[in-house]
Amino acid sequence: MMKEKDIKIINSTIENLKKNNMAAYYAQTKEDALELVKKLINKGDTVTHGGSVTLKECGVIDLINSGDYNYLDRTKCKSREEIEDLYRKTYSADVFFSSSNAVTQSGELYNVDGNSNRVSAILYGPKSVIMLCGYNKIVKDIDEAVYRVKKIAAPKNTKRLECDTYCFYNKECLSLGKDASYVCDGCRSEARICCNYVISAKQRQKDRIKVIIIGEQLGY
Repeated sequence: MMKEKDIKIINSTIENLKKNNMAAYYAQTKEDALELVKKLINKGDTVTHGGSVTLKECGVIDLINSGDYNYLDRTKCKSREEIEDLYRKTYSADVFFSSSNAVTQSGELYNVDGNSNRVSAILYGPKSVIMLCGYNKIVKDIDEAVYRVKKIAAPKNTKRLECDTYCFYNKECLSLGKDASYVCDGCRSEARICCNYVISAKQRQKDRIKVIIIGEQLGY
């Protein structure tokens, strides 16, 4: 059960997301979030998504794979060339689903990627971006967002993806063992998933990015 201070932080974060020209919503449960998603998309829409544990937990993947939508499904690709082609088709999609590595209380989104198909689609291309985020993704500021990725998101995702990286074996980024941790510091592994770092702040295109904050701890 959430504490009163958590509710206040969620409400403040939602207001600040709106000030940054992002549509922002609150869903008490992941089931409520899925019902909201159904209202934000139309049957027949071309839809796709970035890698996300939260989307699976909320049932979004099952929803868009139901046959009611034109789902660009990268799991059906049989070669790297097909995957790359699908990534490019993503930029013309009606809706792109994702989560965020962190959401600051000031209403900013912080995301880090390896291939960067996810962050690039968040920035430009798809007509609408819908992000589902458990309230555990809310952080005080960008410094805390950076730390969250290095300590929580990246290690758990490298374990999920079985990446041969320092954080896979040591459960935190190499840079956290130093006296000073620069945002881009990390290992030299070819499997590194922290390659491009994106902060989404004030948006020019109002409400293109839609953020659903969920009153549950979800994803990494």
